[in-house]
Amino acid sequence: MSELQLKDLYSGFRDPDTIKALAWAIKSEAEKLKEPLKIMEVCGGHTHTIMKYGLKQLLPDNIDFIHGPGCPVCIMPKERIDHAIALAQIEDSILLTLGDMIRVPGSKSSLAVERAKGYDIRALYSPLDALKIAEENPDKKVIFFAIGFETTTPMTAAVLEQMERRDIKNLFFHINHVLVPSAVDAIMADGQAKINAFIGPAHVSVITGAKIYKSLPEKYATPVVVSGFEPVDVMQSILMIVKQKNKDRADMEIQYSRSVTLEGNTKAQEMINKFMKPRTHFRWRGIGDIPLSALELREEYAAYDAEKIFADLLPTEPIDDHKLCICGTILKGLAKPNDCKVFGTACTPNTPMGSCMVSSEGACNAYYRYGEIG
Repeated sequence: MSELQLKDLYSGFRDPDTIKALAWAIKSEAEKLKEPLKIMEVCGGHTHTIMKYGLKQLLPDNIDFIHGPGCPVCIMPKERIDHAIALAQIEDSILLTLGDMIRVPGSKSSLAVERAKGYDIRALYSPLDALKIAEENPDKKVIFFAIGFETTTPMTAAVLEQMERRDIKNLFFHINHVLVPSAVDAIMADGQAKINAFIGPAHVSVITGAKIYKSLPEKYATPVVVSGFEPVDVMQSILMIVKQKNKDRADMEIQYSRSVTLEGNTKAQEMINKFMKPRTHFRWRGIGDIPLSALELREEYAAYDAEKIFADLLPTEPIDDHKLCICGTILKGLAKPNDCKVFGTACTPNTPMGSCMVSSEGACNAYYRYGEIG
């Protein structure tokens, strides 16, 4: 028996003939649509798949994509990035975070700029590396600036669990884990974005279960299909949405059934609930305050909560984006990257003005990388 290769896990989901067959089926079904289909792909991972594989070009004109707020780096407001910078500047501190955050501009600087000045700022390949760094530097304040949607939250909880087990006292947490359903609900409740269907992120649902999306069809009469990230996954999900619309249905369906269930990973959910609870509100970049849309540490872990311990050093005023940056408008589904006047000129991945360009999951980054400039 030959050894399993990584490509064996995805090659069938990138098969050109399968993609073409799905495109033909979608086109046939789309002829029956009563109105144009405006699908919000919530996650930036789906945006990159759509752009990289040219899926929009395979679809009829009455199907379009609206890019959503599903990029945890993109939705981080400038004042939270300024928090990370302030924490990195504390004497005898080591600031840890995930790679994309280091280049995102705050109000006056970025973690990359501060690292060049000599501050100890490190990108983690795995959140669990924070434990080793804390143990190897007992005289330092090691601060983990944790970000991500429900997908990465269990890893932060696992770090907390191991920290407790190993009795590590010098590791602190600045929690920036946000919740997808609350943001999508806020966009729909606002009423400005013209969305009549959703592609839901599968990796979030592996943890939470697809049940978190069930309220959207009930509340807004919009089909939701929880999709994988390969091109065949996305095309099949679009076909499922079109078929729902043609039958006047608005249901939550799971396309990514090879990994997603209705209930999700209950063990991971229990671990998260042990250490974290919903915040009363959280400000999303370009969207604004959304109630119960993020998590924070529970009171019993306040001794490790960087927001509480170092509160006097952290800015509290909300800070808006540069007036030329329309990242917030893009995140709300009201514009596309090439609607921006500075897209691809003053704002590029090397000189980003906004988080949608710097993040590897950002919509602006996807448009720039895959040729939709101008």
